[in-house]
Amino acid sequence: MKSWLPIPASSHFSLSNLPFGIISTSTQVKQRPAVAVGDYVLDLSAFAHGAGFSKLAPDLQQKTDVFAQATLNGFAALGRPYHRAIRNYLQEVFREDTPYPEVLKTNNALRQAALVPLSKTQVHLPLAIGDYTDFFAGRNHAFNVGTLFRGPANALQPNYNHLPVAYHGRASSVVISGTPLRRPWGQALPAPGADTPVFRPSARLDMELELGMFVCRGNALGEPIPLHEAEDFIFGYVLMNDWSARDIQQWEYVPLGPFNAKNFGTTISGWVVLADALEPFRTEGLKNEVELHPYLRNKRTDNILDIQLEVSITTTKGNKTTVTKTSSKNLLWSWPQMLAHHTIAGCNLRPGDLFGSGTISGLDAGTHGSFLEQTQGGKVPIKLEGGGERKFVEDGDTITITGWAVGTDGEIVGFGDCVGQILAAFPTVHSQK
Repeated sequence: MKSWLPIPASSHFSLSNLPFGIISTSTQVKQRPAVAVGDYVLDLSAFAHGAGFSKLAPDLQQKTDVFAQATLNGFAALGRPYHRAIRNYLQEVFREDTPYPEVLKTNNALRQAALVPLSKTQVHLPLAIGDYTDFFAGRNHAFNVGTLFRGPANALQPNYNHLPVAYHGRASSVVISGTPLRRPWGQALPAPGADTPVFRPSARLDMELELGMFVCRGNALGEPIPLHEAEDFIFGYVLMNDWSARDIQQWEYVPLGPFNAKNFGTTISGWVVLADALEPFRTEGLKNEVELHPYLRNKRTDNILDIQLEVSITTTKGNKTTVTKTSSKNLLWSWPQMLAHHTIAGCNLRPGDLFGSGTISGLDAGTHGSFLEQTQGGKVPIKLEGGGERKFVEDGDTITITGWAVGTDGEIVGFGDCVGQILAAFPTVHSQK
């Protein structure tokens, strides 16, 4: 799909992609929806105001007021057929042989108003997140970590292959890529074998390589989402770093699971890649050997997305080291299965709810999605470019997650970067007087 707008071949934001996000600029601080295309964004508020949707079907034009809103929740709630129609229309507008040249290609006034260099925008959280659920669908990660603590024979808990395990995270601390986070304070055991905790900044701060999925439709309280309908509830995907304080987590997670070890921050990338854009990259995931209950049985076999994923660490000296290369094929559970299981007891989802995949890891060295796995619990340090090493994330370190897929035509469908830097813990934590 060649465009009249120059799009670098290496761009994550090709015409095959057109991800949606929320931007502001120095000249217009109001947050509004946009689409990333090459090195530019199309300001959808300005585009709509300038009659950019004039060639869209009239019934679809009536709903373009959602592009004046400060989040993508309204757009998401219109459903996948509407998302598909808008994306297809914008692809037509940007095509070199566009049937609508007067809309943007030859409309200098609208181009000047609506096309903004990506470098001159600030990207914000794309949706208002009401709830956030983090799954544990990366079986290799579950096995790797379970082996560290319980040995290979007992690495996976008995329920793991029977249902998509998850915990409810904290939506308020989900932050956009580029937002620094403080190292958390918490209770942790000072040494192996100790039974009395100390209170300190986390000494084993980790990252977790994940994908995130935004829900576009809600279901009524008490009414589960059938697996065969679950695809219709998927808006799109982002990259995710579910930061984890391993020492705090080890002490607090029994019996009710993660709490402060996770809720200090979760970083996501800013551009939502629509579900339709990733349809060409469906594939088979990890095979499940158990007989599933009917509500979790997929009829299709290509239920997992094949997205290439990389993680790098950049130190305060500027040295950057790629530490992970893996694929999202390393998931046991599909997003529709997660949706079906999440609602099977009657839980009602809402547009803007965020799901995390859980850490995505391979089994080989260099494919692990967390430092905990890579360093075997801190026993084998990661060697860094320019010297130095890491067992866990140190103050000043920046973690960058990148993800993309390449189509048969060579066009890239990517997410951009998911970037987060860890700052030192607050110097003091006030105690009760």
